[in-house]
Amino acid sequence: MRKKEESSLVIPKSTLSRLPLYYSHIQKMQQSGEEYVSASAIAQSLHLNPVLVRKDLAGVSSTTGKPRLGFNITVLMNDLSNFLGYNKIDEAILVGVGSLGRLLLTNKEFSCMGLDITVGFDKDPDLHGLQIGDKFILPMEKMANYVKRTGVKIGIITVPADQAQEVCDQLVDCGILAIWNFAFTLLNVPQGILVKNENLPSSLVVLSHQLAKKMVKDNNLNITKTS
Repeated sequence: MRKKEESSLVIPKSTLSRLPLYYSHIQKMQQSGEEYVSASAIAQSLHLNPVLVRKDLAGVSSTTGKPRLGFNITVLMNDLSNFLGYNKIDEAILVGVGSLGRLLLTNKEFSCMGLDITVGFDKDPDLHGLQIGDKFILPMEKMANYVKRTGVKIGIITVPADQAQEVCDQLVDCGILAIWNFAFTLLNVPQGILVKNENLPSSLVVLSHQLAKKMVKDNNLNITKTS
């Protein structure tokens, strides 16, 4: 067990980003009644390199796969859940209850991934006291007291970019240690504060460029076929 704990400290970010994909895929297999799954089968379904998948799973699995069968799905699901922290719940608060904020507040999938967004904060007085799903919306003035009282350490920012740094500073001052940032801007934080930026514009640019390349490729293929 000690070896697993040490390896988790140095696991590459690229591997961490793939593990939830494996978990989701294996979960669907388990729900369909499958008992075993191989790294090769996972790789084929997710369009990944089998060697890469096998290496990723070796870093988190407590057992090796059986020849011609692969990993026991129940055991592998438990190993992934433990490694990813899905078997425990981290509480978070959300600031900015606009369209995106409401979507995150009502997303029931987060609980399966070990995250519970307990409450939303917003400066709009018309939202104060409202309940969205099962989450209440509170004024910003109550945030510091709430964080102190509950000990929550994760803050989610879903405000416009020009308000994000101010909100970030408030979260840090309240005692928040990790920030999930959905605002379209980079944040300046003190040393020791963790920030994960969800850069939607960059993702859209990448998708648009990939689409443009695909259309050019498909067009060239069509020209070749008709020539």
